[in-house]
Amino acid sequence: MTTKTEDTIDDKPMPLLDHLIELRRRLIWSAAAFFVCFAFCYHFSTAIYSFLAEPLAHILEERTGTPRRLIYTALYEAFFTYIKVAFFGAAFLSFPVVATQVWLFVAPGLYRSEKRAFTPFLIATPVLFVLGAALAYYFIFPVAWRFFLSFETPTGAGGLPIQLEAKVSEYLSLVMKLIFAFGIAFELPVALTLLAKVGIVSSKSLKKMRRYAYVGMFVIAAILTPPDVITQTGLALPLILLYEISIICARYVEPKPVEI
Repeated sequence: MTTKTEDTIDDKPMPLLDHLIELRRRLIWSAAAFFVCFAFCYHFSTAIYSFLAEPLAHILEERTGTPRRLIYTALYEAFFTYIKVAFFGAAFLSFPVVATQVWLFVAPGLYRSEKRAFTPFLIATPVLFVLGAALAYYFIFPVAWRFFLSFETPTGAGGLPIQLEAKVSEYLSLVMKLIFAFGIAFELPVALTLLAKVGIVSSKSLKKMRRYAYVGMFVIAAILTPPDVITQTGLALPLILLYEISIICARYVEPKPVEI
């Protein structure tokens, strides 16, 4: 029986104080990156908010032929909305730096084989999050907004018209919630594949729990999205597809049984 001598830890023993100093350094770099991105995003907060509001603005103009407006009812509401927009943008832009700092802190304590094993997951995590956010923005938003706006009552229908006067803060909160919900939900293959790699779950157990997982997907979608069938189904169906992909990935990474 031979051992792989090249599978070593590329680090030297460090006292606890040095580890704490290293942790502080990584936290400072992460915080600095976030605040720089926050300042940048706050400068362009109007453009970022316009981008987030574009699906609704396009549909409103498409329905009436004239531009519509978003309102705010408190003096400070617009200001704090732009603060949230800047925070939202900074979280996106600074994520690669923060993730790099976390990796630089953790990686020295890993074996080379463990580093190679974690690399695909590090790449897949931001990619899947962006895919989930893109699905929400480019597909779910237009369909859901059209559904909600279909309940407007025009002036000529008799009685008082019913017209949307959306608040900027409420609209932003809804958009951020959906984008983060779809982005985080798309991390399902990463989570299940990691669990399979360390032996907590297996492809067989995932197949066995498939029917319960499907029900769970709709429950999760009902919790994370507004109470309408469009956004709930729009999240649940991709989750089901990702669960099936997770089963395939788990089959390739799960520990193989040792033959005696």
